[in-house]
Amino acid sequence: MGHANWRESLWARRKDRINSSLWRQRRHIGSVQQPLLKSDGEWLTNFSSNDYLGLAAHPKLAEAMSEASHQWGVGCGASHMVCGHQSPHQQLEQALAEFVGAERVVLFSNGYMANLALGSAFAQRNDLCLHDKLNHASLIDGARLSNAQFKRYAHADLAHARKIIMRNEHERLLLASDGVFSMDGDIAPLIELNELANHHSALLFIDDAHGFGVLGPSGKGSLASVGLAPRDNIVMLGTLGKALGSFGAFIAADEYVIEHLIQCARSYVYTTALPSPVVAASSAALELLKCDHAVLNGHLDKLISLFTQACKLEGLSLLPSITAIQPVMIGDEALAERASEHLKNAGFLVPSIRTPTVPKGQARLRVTLTAAHTECQVKVVVKAIARALSAVGAGFECRA
Repeated sequence: MGHANWRESLWARRKDRINSSLWRQRRHIGSVQQPLLKSDGEWLTNFSSNDYLGLAAHPKLAEAMSEASHQWGVGCGASHMVCGHQSPHQQLEQALAEFVGAERVVLFSNGYMANLALGSAFAQRNDLCLHDKLNHASLIDGARLSNAQFKRYAHADLAHARKIIMRNEHERLLLASDGVFSMDGDIAPLIELNELANHHSALLFIDDAHGFGVLGPSGKGSLASVGLAPRDNIVMLGTLGKALGSFGAFIAADEYVIEHLIQCARSYVYTTALPSPVVAASSAALELLKCDHAVLNGHLDKLISLFTQACKLEGLSLLPSITAIQPVMIGDEALAERASEHLKNAGFLVPSIRTPTVPKGQARLRVTLTAAHTECQVKVVVKAIARALSAVGAGFECRA
C-alpha cells in the first residue's frame, strides 16, 4: 500500500478552502488598536476589534507597563510553580477575586489555555462534559483533551441538555457555556443553567471572555448581570485582552477549585508566567474599569442602540444581540467575503465570519462596537454595509 504525499495533500486542502471562499489571510496592522487602524498600509475605520472599552491604547496602561518593566524586567523566566509567580501576579489575582466576588482567582497566559485547563484538570473517564453547541473552540478542545464523554446540546436549548443528561450514564457532570457567544453576541440563559447544574450536582463553567468588563454592575460580567457570582458550583473565566485592553486570562472560583487547577492544569503548570509588565497593565485597566465603568459602558450602550436602530431602518438582518457583538447575517460564504472586501475598499474593516467558525450557510459580517467609536462612525458604517450588500447581490436592496 502506497503512502500519501504530504505536500500534495496539503495543496489539495488549500485549493478546496480557496474554492469554497474559506481561505484566510492575516492582516498586517501598522498602528495601535483604535477606531482608525492602519491595515496593510491602508487607513480603515475599524469595526473588528474586541477592545470593547477602548483601553488597549490608553496611556495609563502604557505607563503601568513601562514602570513595571523597569522594576520587574520584561520576562518572568519560569512557570508560576517554579519562580515565575511575582508580586504583580499575586496582587492582580487578589484584586480580580474581590472584584468578581470569588474566593480565589488564578491567572493564565490566555483564555485558550485557561479553557484547555478546565477539561483536562477536572473531567475523568466516567464523567460527562456537556457543552452548548456554539461554545468557543477552546472550550471544545478542552473537553476533547479529557477522557470524559463529550456531548453538545442545541444552542441555549436546556430541554435538549436535560435529555442528553438523562440518556448518558455518568459519575459527574461538567456543564459549560459561553457567557456571551462570540459570533452571535447573545447571552446564555445563565439562571436556568445554574438551576440545571444544581439539580444534577454539576460544576457549571461560564466562559465570560466577551462579557467581563462590559456586562453587569461595574463590568463584573454576565454572571453578575443576573445576580450570580463564581461561587459554590460556578466557575468563571474572564479575559484581560478584550474589554481590559491588555493580555491574559483568569479563572475565578472557590478555593478548592482554584487550588486543584494550580496543581493539575497542564496549561498552567507547564508554561512560563505572564510577563509582569503585562500584568501591571491589566491591573491599571481594572482600576480604570472600577472608576470609569459608567462613562465607558454608558457610551458603548448608546452606540449599540444606535447601531441596531440604524440597521433596522436600512432593513439589515441582525441576530438578537444586545451586546457589542452585532452580526449582520448574509448566509453565503462567498457573498460575505465579497461584502467584507467591498467595505474595505470603502474604508472600513468589517470581517466576514464563515464556516467552520459558524455553521455552514450562516456566514455574516461581524461588527464589533467599542467605547472609542463615535456616533458618526457608527451611522456611517451602517450606510456602508447597506451599500456593500446591495453591491454584491446579497439579496438586499439599498434604501435611499
